[in-house]
Amino acid sequence: MTVLLLVLAVCATLLAGVVLAAVLDRALPELAGTMTRQRIETEAPDRMNRDLAPAFYLALAAEGLSVVPFAPGLALIDSPVGVVIWGACEALTIIVVFLHGWSPNAPFPLIGAYRYAAIGLPVMLPSMFVLIAAALPAESLSLVAIVDSQREIWNVLRQPLGLPLFLVVALALTLRGPMDYADAADIAGGTSAEDSGAGRTLWQVARLAMLVSVSAVAATVFLGGPLGPVLPGPVWLWLKTAVLMAVLIWLGNRVARTTPSRMLTILWVVLLPLSFADLIISGVLAL
Repeated sequence: MTVLLLVLAVCATLLAGVVLAAVLDRALPELAGTMTRQRIETEAPDRMNRDLAPAFYLALAAEGLSVVPFAPGLALIDSPVGVVIWGACEALTIIVVFLHGWSPNAPFPLIGAYRYAAIGLPVMLPSMFVLIAAALPAESLSLVAIVDSQREIWNVLRQPLGLPLFLVVALALTLRGPMDYADAADIAGGTSAEDSGAGRTLWQVARLAMLVSVSAVAATVFLGGPLGPVLPGPVWLWLKTAVLMAVLIWLGNRVARTTPSRMLTILWVVLLPLSFADLIISGVLAL
C-alpha cells in the first residue's frame, strides 16, 4: 500500500507540477494549440529517436523524482546512492536532447544538439560537486539521509553557494533562459525547429516535467524537503518545489543568454571553481 501511495504521489506531483509550470510560464495556450495540429515531417527523419526522445525525457524526470522523499524516511526509491541516480538522470538528459536534435535530419536541430552537448557536459561537474557537498553532513548519498541531516539547519544556510549553483544546472536541464542552447530562438528553435503537432506538445510537457523534478531535488537537498512545522511533509515539499519552479521560470524569462563560447568560459573559469570551493568548505565544516 505504501509503494502504491508513493507511486501515486510521484505521478500526481508530475502532473500537477506540469500544469502549474505551464500556467506560470503562460504556455497552456501553446500546448493546447500544437496538440491538435498535424505533424509535418522532414525528409528521411529518424522516426524512432524522434518518438523516443520526448518519452525518455519524461521518464528521466519521473525517475529523478522517484528518489525524492515525500515525508521523512519515505521515498519511492530509498536508495543509499540517490544522488548518483539523480546524476545519471542529468547525464542521460544530454543524450536525450542530442537525439531529439539528431532525429529530424535537419540543420538547425542538429546545431542545437551539438551546442547543448558542448554546454551540458561541463554543467554536470558543478552539479556533482554541490550535491556531494550537501551529502557530506549526512555522511550518505541517500536523499532520505540528506533530508534527515537538515532537521536543525537547512543546507542552503550551511552551504550558501550550493543552491544558486544548482539552479544554473536546473536551467540547463530544462532548456531555459541563459542556459537554453538547444532550443534557442537564434537557431530557429534548435532541436525543436522541426517539431509540430503532438510531438512538439510532448517535448514541451517533458521539459516542464523535468522542471518539476529538478525543483523537487533542489528543495530536498537544500531546503529540507518535507521538513517543516504544522503542515504534512508532502505539502512542505510541494510548496518548496513550487517556489523554486517559479524562481527558475522567472530567471529563464529575465536573464539573457550569452554566446556559447562565453558561457563555456563562465562554466570552466567561474562556476566550476566556485563549486569546488563549496565542496572544500563543506568538507572542512563536516570534519
